[in-house]
Amino acid sequence: MPKTWNIKIDNYFQANPNCIIATAHVDSFPIDFPLEPNIREPNRKSATYRQIFDSLTTEPAKFFSRHSGIVLSANKVKPNRNKTELELEILEANEGGSDGIINGGHTVLAFEQAKNYKYDLTEARVKVTIHIGLTEESAKDIALASNTTTPVDSRSKVNARGDYKFIKQYLVQLERAEDRKFRIAYYQNQSGAPRNAQCNVTHLLKLLYCLDRNKYNPDGNKRTKHPVGMSLPSNITDAERERLTALLPLLSQALWIEQRLYEIIQDHITNPRRKGANDLASIDIRKTTLLPDSKYSFGFGAPTDLALPIIASYRVFLDKDYKWILPFNEFAEDFLQHVWTNYFRKYLVSEKTAGNTVGTKISRNQEIWESLYISAQSYLNQHLMQMVNSSKEEKESKVTQDANKRAKGKRGELNETTVPK
Repeated sequence: MPKTWNIKIDNYFQANPNCIIATAHVDSFPIDFPLEPNIREPNRKSATYRQIFDSLTTEPAKFFSRHSGIVLSANKVKPNRNKTELELEILEANEGGSDGIINGGHTVLAFEQAKNYKYDLTEARVKVTIHIGLTEESAKDIALASNTTTPVDSRSKVNARGDYKFIKQYLVQLERAEDRKFRIAYYQNQSGAPRNAQCNVTHLLKLLYCLDRNKYNPDGNKRTKHPVGMSLPSNITDAERERLTALLPLLSQALWIEQRLYEIIQDHITNPRRKGANDLASIDIRKTTLLPDSKYSFGFGAPTDLALPIIASYRVFLDKDYKWILPFNEFAEDFLQHVWTNYFRKYLVSEKTAGNTVGTKISRNQEIWESLYISAQSYLNQHLMQMVNSSKEEKESKVTQDANKRAKGKRGELNETTVPK
């Protein structure tokens, strides 16, 4: 059932049939409006919030002239008889609406905190623009176009357009099918989402792009041989969504590779023989890392892109339809151990010995991606040869067995034949 909020006002006017602009009282302004249409959540640590809070609490009477105002969306708006209050009917997301704060989340947060600290806000006023009966898309368009004091990251804009919806839907299905819980940040300051970059939706996209063997194919594409230094699109087109949808079934395997690599690193740096020493570049034992799957957290910090070159090497094992050439469960662990022991661990140790960090450099180092790709090709060729030889041996064994059976049968026939005396 729709909820209602009341805003105390000095005056208002109807800018157009579907828009009201009012001068509202700050001291009684509702602080629990839904944030659904907003493209990011307010952050009390941001410079934007601190500036609004300081402006409000130092000179409340001048707040109206110094602040651009709050933008709301509502299903219906009705003034009271004395025109001293506006009653807003709000339809939330679970009711099929998208009403609430379109722009001004930091401002309402500042109101809440100032009230908690008992500041006198009786003279403070704020301009409120109320759009009536907006569709979800219209509300998001206004939110995207609203002027903001601080930049809104591209991820939040992509999310506001609904371009991540297909990923969200897939993850919900995956959670149900595999009894997992993911922690993914889709927009700025998202409450309940970790700040670890590995839990960012853009990181999931990078994991998928690393396995795109059709786009990044050194044998057929000399310009984009490897997904080195990926720059993600600010707008997911229909063609891009189709490509990512085809790659989505590989997300579980990509997450598994990253998680297993972190487990291997954890085992390496906690090995009793090492006595707490860390010989791996850019692995910080003073920090922690959370991965998208809520079951996994690790007692060290690592570059966000650390696992990408290894995950990208696994695309060697995919065909053009993104199907595994070998059963994933049969080779994935063995190949990862092979790569770690013979290359990746040595690379991190050598960089640490040289006093270097890998950081973002690892995502731009063409040599690393090339070496791991070649290692994967060699590994695959060896396994295919073993399969061919094994099949050949089976056939030869079968031919020998059939020949022995025929020979045995002929001897039996001879033994049964009696020679007349």
